[in-house]
Amino acid sequence: MSLRPDLAIIAAHVPPGARVLDVGCGDGELMKALRDTKSVDARGLELDPRNVAAAVSRGLSVIQGDADTDLAGYPDQSFDYAILSQTLQTARAPDRVLDELLRIGRHAFVSFPNFAHWRVRLSLLWGGRMPVTRLLPERWYDTPNIHHLTVDDFRAHLAERGVATENAWFLSGDKRTGSAAANFLAEHAVFLLRRNPAD
Repeated sequence: MSLRPDLAIIAAHVPPGARVLDVGCGDGELMKALRDTKSVDARGLELDPRNVAAAVSRGLSVIQGDADTDLAGYPDQSFDYAILSQTLQTARAPDRVLDELLRIGRHAFVSFPNFAHWRVRLSLLWGGRMPVTRLLPERWYDTPNIHHLTVDDFRAHLAERGVATENAWFLSGDKRTGSAAANFLAEHAVFLLRRNPAD
């Protein structure tokens, strides 16, 4: 089974034997890949009880919880990597969730859809309606996305909060694209973050 492209990037950059917390882990697809290929000690937090059951049935350590409220119980730097894939834009307080991720993990992976991608802009400009695409398949009234961020929004937020970007990858469809025009050309972004040492 192949991983979703953003998850494949994350999996490729988590070192063997790392301690990982996957927040919003879904059915545990990434956790299973990390466990089976890299002997990673992976734990998960997931809101949907059906996904929790699916992950547990795979032999994964996943508990039901909400990223907006349940990260406070984890000790500082209790994981090497905290992962938030395609979940930031669904959080009620994404800025606080990001702060918690960087407190819990020595490093944090964050991936999200880029709402400034040219197809999204074109859909709004010409059709005047919220876009529905392969990567954003929900309509405006049933989407879980409540904060529509862009690559440039996220970069500005990191700069304001003193968060260092260790690496970043940008995806157009399932292929990587460059960082220079990522706000316009990338459909998805993956960032590897850490707190600045001075913080």
